[in-house]
Amino acid sequence: MERASRAGTLTAASLMVAAPAAEDAVRRARALPGLRVGLHLVLADGAALLERHLIPALVDRDGRMDGRMFARGLRYFALPGVRRQLDEEIRAQFTAFARSGLALDHVNVHKHFHLHPSLLELIIRIGGDFGMRAVRIPDEPLWFAARGGAWITGPVSAALLTPWIGLMKHRLRRHGILHNDQVFGIACSGAMTEARLLEILARLPDGVTEIYLHPATESGSAIAASMDGYRHAEELAALLSPRVRSALAAAAPRGGFSDLPHARGSWAA
Repeated sequence: MERASRAGTLTAASLMVAAPAAEDAVRRARALPGLRVGLHLVLADGAALLERHLIPALVDRDGRMDGRMFARGLRYFALPGVRRQLDEEIRAQFTAFARSGLALDHVNVHKHFHLHPSLLELIIRIGGDFGMRAVRIPDEPLWFAARGGAWITGPVSAALLTPWIGLMKHRLRRHGILHNDQVFGIACSGAMTEARLLEILARLPDGVTEIYLHPATESGSAIAASMDGYRHAEELAALLSPRVRSALAAAAPRGGFSDLPHARGSWAA
């Protein structure tokens, strides 16, 4: 993050407040005045912030939320008691971000779980108490959705999400919350190479585009067990590539979500 920000290619990042290196990430972000930082809420497949006795319906004995998102989604929708605990965990993560002293640029959710209407409703309500002004929409253009190798399932999955994406946009606009028009990084998560970034920039759509990566100096399970196939170091190299830097400079104005009120035409975050 730090190297790519200083190189001028990375303009925004998202913070997981319960992650082991969160404190170090905040310290580094404070030293990067041009970097916009948002909250990456974790509501599945990760560590919770609150202690287990406060949210026993959400976590296991180690304080972790499992990755069974379909089962979690059903419980979040059907069980008011579970939603009350979810409310407390979401509020705790917003509070932890506020205590960092960083300006809240945006909010997104691990695994794009805010596609779930019940989660989005909670985030909108709680986020309003913390000055939330922008939320990521996980709407990836169909022409890129198959780049991860799933030439049939990628576009089909993207098409099936269309009504939920439409509902998200409607709800966010109704509450005056800003959002991107499209995003790149879902189908090729962990494999956003130089070639793929250049392809995106050559075909950058009109509107507000978010391109996200997971850059790091190490790769795979050294970062997290669930990221065994991720090529973090290659993604960092792509962000530091002179060709990518040149293409970014020529493509569109760049910034964070907090810059959106001033955006005109194409915009890359």
